[in-house]
Amino acid sequence: MIKVVLLGAGNLAYHLFRVFKASKDVEIIQIFNHRKEKLAGFNNEVATTTLLSEIKEADFYLISVKDDAIIEVSSQLQANNSIVLHTSGAVSMDILARHSNIGVFYPLQSFSKEKEVNFEQIPICIEANSEENLKKIRELALQISASVYEISSEQRRISHVAAVFANNFSNFMLSKASEICEKHQIPFDILKPLIEETFEKIKKVAPKEAQTGPARRNDKKTMAAHLAYLDQDQQKLYKTISEAILKSYGKEL
Repeated sequence: MIKVVLLGAGNLAYHLFRVFKASKDVEIIQIFNHRKEKLAGFNNEVATTTLLSEIKEADFYLISVKDDAIIEVSSQLQANNSIVLHTSGAVSMDILARHSNIGVFYPLQSFSKEKEVNFEQIPICIEANSEENLKKIRELALQISASVYEISSEQRRISHVAAVFANNFSNFMLSKASEICEKHQIPFDILKPLIEETFEKIKKVAPKEAQTGPARRNDKKTMAAHLAYLDQDQQKLYKTISEAILKSYGKEL
């Protein structure tokens, strides 16, 4: 049985606890968080603590906290010969260098406590400071996912940038679409089949080939008409994205 201590109680930590709890070969033996109220949802299922001095011995210490808190937690953690991992997409593995055995365990997905996820389909990016540690981390990752990738800290940071474009920026665009619909008393549901088709299409067609719309066609008349319905901030965003699309396809606004 692989024993894991989870340090953190945010969205990712919540989902990691749930998926590892369902694994027959992994046991979360303790969860740490500085704030006691954050641990309330785990109290009846696993041992919890707000003190790093009370951390139990485990095979892995999985630090799943905000990026700027990783070094604070790591600096106070006594890991002995156990493997210390962090789950960040943007932070180098070297931030854990005070420990002998270190690595990264980064699930490349967006997590919210309100939405269940299928970890079997989530890519887990791993890294380690030795081949032996990498093998152990891979074994841990394969307990919950069929997609495990060995990538460097630099590659992981780049994939994180790409993920921001793919997820965070696209979601922001959807929020703007929702605002426009709401302002003009149009149900946002009317766009959902289009949104689903947009993301379904890229499973078969490269995103650049799948691009459509007035900017892709250099339809200046339609773009000018659209601007009339937008507020100043929305107009700025519309123009910036349209210009980027036009430039990408070798056209000018």
